[in-house]
Amino acid sequence: MTNSAATILIVDDESQNRKLLEALLQPEGYLTQCAASGEEALAAVAEHAPDLILLDIMMPGMDGFEVAVILKASPLTSRIPIIMVTALNDRSARLAGLNAGAEEFLTKPVDRAELWLRVRNLLRLKAFADFLQNHSQVLEQEVLARTADLQRFRSAMDATADAIFLISRNLMCFVEVNATACSMLGYTRQELFDAGPARVSERSIADLESIYDGIIAGQNVNELADTTIRCKNGSYLQVEVHQQAQRSGSDWIIVGVARDITERKESAQRLHQLAHYDVLTGLPNRTLFYEALKNTLIQSDDSNWLVAVLFVDLDLFKKVNDTIGHTAGDELLSQFGHRLLRCVRIRDTVGRLGGDEFALILVMEDGRPYATFVAGKIREVLREPFDIQGQQVTITASIGITVYPDDATAHEVLIKYADTAMYRAKQAGRDTYRFFTAQMNAEVLARHDLEMALHKAIENEEFVLYYQPKVLLKSGRIVGLEALLRWQRPGYGLVSPQMFVPVLEDTGLIVNVGSWVVATACKQIASWINSSIGPLQISVNVAGRQFVEGDLEGDVIRALLEHDIPPSLLELELTEGSLMVNTERTIATLQSLKQRGVQISIDDFGTGYSSLAYLRRFPVDKLKIDIAFIREVTSNPDDAAIALAIIRMAHSLKLEVVAEGVETEAQLAFLLRYQCDQIQGYYFSPPVPLAVLEQILLSETLDFGLLASPSNDN
Repeated sequence: MTNSAATILIVDDESQNRKLLEALLQPEGYLTQCAASGEEALAAVAEHAPDLILLDIMMPGMDGFEVAVILKASPLTSRIPIIMVTALNDRSARLAGLNAGAEEFLTKPVDRAELWLRVRNLLRLKAFADFLQNHSQVLEQEVLARTADLQRFRSAMDATADAIFLISRNLMCFVEVNATACSMLGYTRQELFDAGPARVSERSIADLESIYDGIIAGQNVNELADTTIRCKNGSYLQVEVHQQAQRSGSDWIIVGVARDITERKESAQRLHQLAHYDVLTGLPNRTLFYEALKNTLIQSDDSNWLVAVLFVDLDLFKKVNDTIGHTAGDELLSQFGHRLLRCVRIRDTVGRLGGDEFALILVMEDGRPYATFVAGKIREVLREPFDIQGQQVTITASIGITVYPDDATAHEVLIKYADTAMYRAKQAGRDTYRFFTAQMNAEVLARHDLEMALHKAIENEEFVLYYQPKVLLKSGRIVGLEALLRWQRPGYGLVSPQMFVPVLEDTGLIVNVGSWVVATACKQIASWINSSIGPLQISVNVAGRQFVEGDLEGDVIRALLEHDIPPSLLELELTEGSLMVNTERTIATLQSLKQRGVQISIDDFGTGYSSLAYLRRFPVDKLKIDIAFIREVTSNPDDAAIALAIIRMAHSLKLEVVAEGVETEAQLAFLLRYQCDQIQGYYFSPPVPLAVLEQILLSETLDFGLLASPSNDN
């Protein structure tokens, strides 16, 4: 019987359920009829018997059980297969359905694949049952004499892609198999007849008799069983088997339909592998590692063992990707994963959490020394260079360690604490390990609170600008200002920039805050232009992340246009380190701004690269000598020599020089003698709020007595 010829009657008092089942069946080519009640269903069957009935149990009036009993009691309708469709998923409902005569059950909501499978199998079994019923005498003759009619039966069976086995319960042998069964197992028909079901299933005759008797008695006939059968060559095949018993004279014929599910199982295994294991290293991924840690903690409670979690992060791994490529970086991670496995015992767990982050679970019977031993072993295996595409690559790792139950009892907290300890190892200089401490946790919580407060500070506009004057040595007048970020934190007062600026940079909030600083400085310049103070240059500090993650050029252009100020009154101060972040993009941005007239200054010069090569590449106007050299310029000959060298080099490149951190008269005298262009520092004024600054600008109250001294040689 083909799908296109099969008619299925859908019985359900809910029209939505009927429509859904029709929609699910139509793609398979089945013809459908519908009935809204048990009475209507019986009338439809009497008029035209369907090939199969999908019967809802819970209906007003006559329920599904009553309909099934009536249909199975009539010789004309008893052989129509019935699938009970119900939202009830309890044993009593199933037993009642079986007692009423139903062959199968489906639980709402109906799964499409399960519906197709059960309908298809029942229709096939009905076809075989019809054949057996209509030709029972012929079948008995076929079992004993193999008459010519057997070939027609074989043709019908051979038409299916599933393996079909007909087994005599009395004789415990195959009475027929189809071609698919032969090809699936590698036997000829005669070889299968000779082998028998016991050899194929690798079960004893007694076990099979018990199973078949259960099927005859109506036990487990609705279950799809996954099992293995033995092929002729000794290999095993995973199959899904549906079995049903049909009477044939004085015997029972067990009809078994087997489908090869090897590909489905392999696909499921691949999906499981992808879901739980890292593709690159083959190690457990984050999901499986977390699950393994939870299970290990449960087991350790029964054994009173300690459990250590090690968080391992490769140091400066980004440089590997940047220098020799991501493919080589992946190879390094794969090799490192294999080396980690050499550092632990079989019962320990190694996983890759993502990127260059790995983690280990160690079960410790003898306390913390084992964790220390493994951490040392990891550092030791990294001493040997990695051979990556013919190149020798050396790398180190920072390791954080936390211990259960001493540090925490929840698996997520343990991993978080190990991560915290790992960062402390990095801060200690990398290539080392640290155990988690309560102090670290307090610092982590404080850092978290600070980050949350900084987010609110942006939303609530809690930042302000302070200004520190820059003095031109030739005239002794204020010729510029450096805008310095300050945070007026509610309940805390003015917070030191050293406390929050690094956090802004780490979190990326510096991009938004930096944009605000540029806009605020330009607004202030415009305000002074239209006042008695007049035009005055303001320099603002720019972080490297503003080039990479923000739109620094767009921020500057918008601020200049919005406030209509000359671009030369805005100066951008960059550290040597920020210039090296995404160098090509940084150069392009600075050159574009320079062409518009914006001034560019390098801050803290002398502490970083300090290379003439990069000074030639960047469009720089000024160099600021770092305060570290100015602080001891009058007492340390080396600092004095460096300061003098910077001044002379800058002037040779036609750059101006600004000395920051000037605090004493002796420092000022040195800078005057060697023709430094500008100076700023506490000797003249600390950073001050806007109101104080404007009083200074209007009164010129700074003490420039030394500048006018006759002893000035310049």
